Amino acid sequence: MKINVVRPGELGPPERARWRELQKADPSLDNPFLSVEFAVAMDRLRDYVRVAVLQDGDRIAGFFPYERHSFGIGKPLGGFLTTCHGLIAEPGLKADARALLRACKLTVFDFDHLVAGQPTFAPYESDVRPAPVMDFTAGFDVWIEQVRANSPKNLKTVRYKERKLGREQGELRFEWASPDPEALRTLLAWKSDQYQRTGRVDRFAQPWIVELTDLMHAERSADFSGVLTMLYSGDVPVAGHFGLRTATTLVGWFPAYDTAYARYSPGIVHHLQMAEAAAASGLHMVDMGKGGKEYKDWLKSGTLYVAEGRVSRPSPAAAVHWMGRTPFNKARTIVLDRPSLYKAADRVLKGFGRMRRSIQHDVKEPTGAR
Repeated sequence: MKINVVRPGELGPPERARWRELQKADPSLDNPFLSVEFAVAMDRLRDYVRVAVLQDGDRIAGFFPYERHSFGIGKPLGGFLTTCHGLIAEPGLKADARALLRACKLTVFDFDHLVAGQPTFAPYESDVRPAPVMDFTAGFDVWIEQVRANSPKNLKTVRYKERKLGREQGELRFEWASPDPEALRTLLAWKSDQYQRTGRVDRFAQPWIVELTDLMHAERSADFSGVLTMLYSGDVPVAGHFGLRTATTLVGWFPAYDTAYARYSPGIVHHLQMAEAAAASGLHMVDMGKGGKEYKDWLKSGTLYVAEGRVSRPSPAAAVHWMGRTPFNKARTIVLDRPSLYKAADRVLKGFGRMRRSIQHDVKEPTGAR
């Protein structure tokens, strides 16, 4: 098998068409983060983005998008921004993983959201984790009945808050696939505030991530599109979400809401309305991604699986990388496996967020303002 490494933007129309063909041929690859459009957009913004083209004779057998960082450290395309990565290839293709790394000039490739069970990387998986999904293949009504079965009390409470929000703040209106850039700005501002409030790193403090979101919002095709959804009470936006979709799958990416309406649980109200709109638009699934919030277990009606692991070639850089990453990965696994520890860690981060915001406020406040 011959392996050529290029930048995604250098792929011509035939190669891009073949990428889409391979993606559609394998249901496990039905994720927009695995789409050629996402790889090309990342290449426009980041110099370290590459794709290995695997050729078997005259036939392209697969594509391996990745990031190449200093010392040959390989990371999944999009890294911490994405919830799925892997090899876009013919079903059952098994390449030599270390030969692939050699061709890519990588000493190590660390993954944590890889499509589970891919023959090339399966021997290197150290853990496989569930990623809950909303499955609409049997229709929205069947899905909502599963949600009711998961927790009748939760559904009843959210529907009550939904009615109360409309009654007290203005009639509810849901917008699917909004093209409005100002609505997107509003959502990103909410999300930045959430990151800061909960002690997380504000992703949108990095201009290139804002630009990536804008590029994705502008994408409009049958196979790949950015989807902005917004919930309004009267004329006021109260909650929203921006994600990416293929022809049949929407991936959760950036959900957020206006905290002024928190007592109405607008985020969950929005998710229920988004699910109905997604099903009505012909989508089969909303992939909510692994880990995180309890609401995912309540809304799920199916499960996909993603793998964590590591492939490396003998080198000093790979050894140093292993020593730095292994303790972190083990600690993260322990926390994710224990809900009580996850909640405790979340409380600590929120406390840190409050402290950081308080310090920022004190620094900005003019002397003598008190």
